[in-house]
Amino acid sequence: MKKISFLIFSVLTLSCSSSKFKSSWTRATAPETFLTRFETSQGNFEVQVERKLSPKAVDRFYQLVKTKYFDNILFYRVNPGFVAQFGGNDSVIYNGWNRYKIPDEPVLQGNAKGTLSFARGGKESRGTDLFINLRDNHRLDTLNYNGVTGFPTFGKVISGMDVLEALYDDYADSTMTNLDLMYNDLDTFIKKYPKLDTIYRVRFIE
Repeated sequence: MKKISFLIFSVLTLSCSSSKFKSSWTRATAPETFLTRFETSQGNFEVQVERKLSPKAVDRFYQLVKTKYFDNILFYRVNPGFVAQFGGNDSVIYNGWNRYKIPDEPVLQGNAKGTLSFARGGKESRGTDLFINLRDNHRLDTLNYNGVTGFPTFGKVISGMDVLEALYDDYADSTMTNLDLMYNDLDTFIKKYPKLDTIYRVRFIE
């Protein structure tokens, strides 16, 4: 159960600035399928996304990529042989997105190795934090937590899985005790965990 805690993220309550977040960003609808490339400090990998697997989640992921939310953020938790998690940003942008809830959806595709899903800690709690399964984690398909069952995956790594397996993972779960620091004082967080890998950018591939 300890490993599952990575899915439960704190929703910060700091105010959101409209000058840095636009509600119109949340209205974009994703194509039925699309390909994204993640450029990271360990190299590149590509993820194929299928909207039919979790339409509301895919729309949010599409919106985040389109607005460059994932540029220059960390893989802030890499639990070896389990998951790689990312999605933390400065608290203003983070809270802007999280004010717009993603309705819950059923698991149509299981949590196999290489699949992508949003983290969540209860009903309608998917926001900006995502994880990629580093192994088959099918217990996440039916896990019930705070009234919601399972973690719907909606994409899969189709090339570059070796990049994910090379991410620095010695910090494992320890970074989770300092998430407030990451959101509010990123420089200090990086000094504390200097070996974390970075996502430089995520882009659509035509």
